[in-house]
Amino acid sequence: MFKKTVLVSALLALSVAETQAQNGKEHIDQLCGCFSVNFKYAETFSPQNGYKYHDREEMNATELVLPIVNTANKVVMQHLLVIQDSMIVKHWREEWAYESPVLYEYLGERVWKKKELPAAEVKNKWTQTVWEVSDEPRYQGVASWVKTDGKMIWENTADAPLPRREYTVRNDYNVMRRRNRIILTEDGYMHEQDNDKIQREGKDKLIAQEKGYNTYYKMEDVHCKVAKDWWAKNDKFWTVVRTEWDAYVEKTPTIKMKAKVDDKMMNEHLMGLWSQWASNKVKSAELDGKVKEIMAMFLQQS
Repeated sequence: MFKKTVLVSALLALSVAETQAQNGKEHIDQLCGCFSVNFKYAETFSPQNGYKYHDREEMNATELVLPIVNTANKVVMQHLLVIQDSMIVKHWREEWAYESPVLYEYLGERVWKKKELPAAEVKNKWTQTVWEVSDEPRYQGVASWVKTDGKMIWENTADAPLPRREYTVRNDYNVMRRRNRIILTEDGYMHEQDNDKIQREGKDKLIAQEKGYNTYYKMEDVHCKVAKDWWAKNDKFWTVVRTEWDAYVEKTPTIKMKAKVDDKMMNEHLMGLWSQWASNKVKSAELDGKVKEIMAMFLQQS
């Protein structure tokens, strides 16, 4: 009986492994871990006469990409920045879902509309969802992992709000059309971008184009231990936020959001609540209601 049970367990494990290998799950797993990251962006073209190109940007960071949910058909990754080896900054959240029939398209002006996709359109494809630091939506894209010139690549085009590095300093465009290309490498991966900066007012007006290279180099886990420890202490708070967002998105066909309330972005309100919770001024049992209150301030009726 013992041998039979072991054999069945082994066969089940092999079946899961084969399924993951067939659908590309193993490629997504390679996006997790401790990384040294180099971010580079440069504007390359503008059809606008007299356009003044913005300065090139280059940044370096240590980043933990932590899988907080990891199943055969879904992976949720929390990005955490490590500053000067001790300070932790909650960064964006990334989610991958296999053959998901739902896609939220960004229309502009902080509006996302739900789109139902036929099964044939998502067969053997992964949907990447990128969530803000506040866990509010940013953009989604659908594509298969393909092998080209010996490299594994996932590539998609999606409209999105302005990136974090620009939404407080730019007001000449309101949509970024992101051509995202994730390329696995021997020591990590490259996130290559060809972005259009668009002003959408009835019709689209191209303001400028931009090239981006975000290069992730795998590091020993010890370099991100402080981030992993931080998440263990704060996971409860952000799980409440994530759960509330998941519930809202699931039942809402059109998401509309205000940019600021009381001159603060949602993340600022949430970080204020987190600070109160971390200092025991707000109890864990109160979090659900208080997170809902903050979300209600920003969410508009369709």
